[in-house]
Amino acid sequence: MKAAGRRIAALTAYDYPMARLLDEAGIPILLVGDSLGMVVLGYPDTTHVTLAEMEHHIRAVARAKPRALLIGDLPYHTYQSPAQAVISAQRLVAAGAEAVKAEGGRDILPQIRAIQAAGIPFMGHLGMLPQHVLEEGGKYRIKGKDDDGRAKLLDDAAALAEAGVFAVVLELVTPPVAKEITAQFPFATIGIGSGPDCDGQILVTHDLLGAFPWFTPKFVQPKLRVGEDVRRVVREWADNL
Repeated sequence: MKAAGRRIAALTAYDYPMARLLDEAGIPILLVGDSLGMVVLGYPDTTHVTLAEMEHHIRAVARAKPRALLIGDLPYHTYQSPAQAVISAQRLVAAGAEAVKAEGGRDILPQIRAIQAAGIPFMGHLGMLPQHVLEEGGKYRIKGKDDDGRAKLLDDAAALAEAGVFAVVLELVTPPVAKEITAQFPFATIGIGSGPDCDGQILVTHDLLGAFPWFTPKFVQPKLRVGEDVRRVVREWADNL
């Protein structure tokens, strides 16, 4: 799709019905993201999500038999060594994932190589890394705003390209740096809060639909207000019993 100049749409899915709906809408990439920790399981951040929880939700999505490429997130502290990374990735694949994603660049290059050597395709994730949010004081900070930040992102992108990853999520990367990475490297870039010049975009589906009304990222304009509609319809039903 990158080579053909076709825009790449990606959305998160955490259960069977949403996976079916998104696939029927023609979305080519479904990510069972560890964002499910917040929007499904009620955790304060993604660091609480376990591998078993990811397996559970991947199985649910896989039962929809989507035509879309199904990718699963490796959760926090499940890829600290190459050996652990392979075991964790194999568990997600056994649950139904066709590829896995993990956060980091050059620092996890041995893990990426081990995962791919085991025959599992790998998607990268650079920029703001949600699994590291506690290390940054609980703040989701934009990356690439100064020369050092830009150089770090380009170096990490080069490492991922060297490893042969097929795509990289760029989260909260300044648009000029996201554009530079997109133009310079062969992998597909999937942006989230990183401007319009990535090869594609990904959103948490709950954010797109307004289904998690208690928090909406600044870069998202919900297309529906599902949360408000649910409250209204349920009140109307209850009032008319």
